[in-house]
Amino acid sequence: MTKKTMETEKFFVNITESAENDLDDLIMFIAQNNPQNAMRIMDRIKARIKTLENFPQKGAYVPELLAKNIKDYKQITEPPWKIVYKIDGKFVNILTIVDSRRNLQDILVKKLLG
Repeated sequence: MTKKTMETEKFFVNITESAENDLDDLIMFIAQNNPQNAMRIMDRIKARIKTLENFPQKGAYVPELLAKNIKDYKQITEPPWKIVYKIDGKFVNILTIVDSRRNLQDILVKKLLG
């Protein structure tokens, strides 16, 4: 008996300028005290984002937006950061990267809906 191989459909991941700025800001902040740790964190976040090429549906709805009945956005985490994205056909658009220890509902509503 042979195993059937399933081809994984590839998605194109686009990191928006806003999300790039978020990542740059958080890395610069961390690098002030620990440049090596900042680079490790950047690598971890980028690796987590890359997983969306094959599995964009794996993320959960964003609870802070779901509370407002908004189901257009999903998130994955690289604790304590949330990576918020939206799937548009074959594209996964990374919209923001935020620290989950902050008041996320206000931040996300402003960034994504404002």
